[in-house]
Amino acid sequence: MFQSQCITLFSLCALISGYSEEDRVRDLMSRYPLIDGHNDLALQLRKHYNNHLNHINFYDIKEIATDISRLQMFSVYVLCGAQEKDAVRLTLEQIDVLKRMCTQNKDFELVTSTQDSHLKHKIACMLSVEGGHSIDSSLPVLRMFYQLGVRSMALTHTCNTPWAESSSKRYSFYQRQNNSLTTFGRAVVEEMNRLGMIIDLSHTSWGTAQAVLKLSKAPVIFSHSSSYSLCNSDRNVPDWMLKELNRGLIMVNFHSNFISCKREANISLVADHFDHIKNIIGVDSIGIGSDFEGAISFPKGLDDVSKYPALIKELLQRNWTEQELADILRRNFVRVFDEVEKVKRKKKKNFTKHPDSPSASDQHGPSALHILLTAVLLLSTLSLL
Repeated sequence: MFQSQCITLFSLCALISGYSEEDRVRDLMSRYPLIDGHNDLALQLRKHYNNHLNHINFYDIKEIATDISRLQMFSVYVLCGAQEKDAVRLTLEQIDVLKRMCTQNKDFELVTSTQDSHLKHKIACMLSVEGGHSIDSSLPVLRMFYQLGVRSMALTHTCNTPWAESSSKRYSFYQRQNNSLTTFGRAVVEEMNRLGMIIDLSHTSWGTAQAVLKLSKAPVIFSHSSSYSLCNSDRNVPDWMLKELNRGLIMVNFHSNFISCKREANISLVADHFDHIKNIIGVDSIGIGSDFEGAISFPKGLDDVSKYPALIKELLQRNWTEQELADILRRNFVRVFDEVEKVKRKKKKNFTKHPDSPSASDQHGPSALHILLTAVLLLSTLSLL
């Protein structure tokens, strides 16, 4: 009752002053430009344009939902089927197209540190590799990705790697063992801390995520995940793990399947995830990670980036303060990135103590299904000889 009265009073005052809720949202988002933790634009550039940028108008792309007027962490993603084949090459091609997009357009700026993230009048691009299979179990490849401008990496996507495990059971390249990290997986975490690369735990198994949370010296993020308590998908984060984030960040995913566990959802249900996480761990560990251009279905009224203001308006109507909204729009992520860079500076003179690749004994073994398929393929080949 009291909340309803407050909303009504604010609306009346806004009407009298001529300053609408929409004006308030626009002003807030102008002062605190959004940082979205996950956008798969590069995947769509490859799908629709084969990475040819010369004739693309990034402000009028009909095949793509992204309205390039906000700050985005652009995902560098290759399919799990490329693991131990051409994943590194394909990842480099995705990095190349995003770097060209962000450096050849006067309205774009490539962000590689918190010193760059203050930009408010350009489109800030931050590169994030989505899936540890992209480094092909090689620390030198990880280091080179960093040199090319990558500042975040998800340890897995929908497949296990030889050293970390996915929340998904879609692919069975490697057996799940103890739901954790191998010795080399721990080396990847420590090297990312040393480099100043943000560790992303979206798509990892809970066991792997928990192991990383205990090991990492820098705060980590879930770049596009939501609350497991409200939607019991393995891609979401349970309350007990939220409490272990330790000033890390969960950036709420808009994909309907992770909001309502159905193909349909609405803005109110998305706001429920923000409310729940705020009640569990406070506002300092919440951000926005839409998954635009990657997911299939989005809540009604929140189907592309032009609709961000509708979510902010909904949260305002739920009595979120402007300072809290400034935190989830921008300041929380900048704070995490800054703390990651502080850990880097502490480790600056340290060289990695780990081998550049895992030993044969330090890997999740191939799954029974993977072995069976390999055997069938081999027998089929022999029968043709």
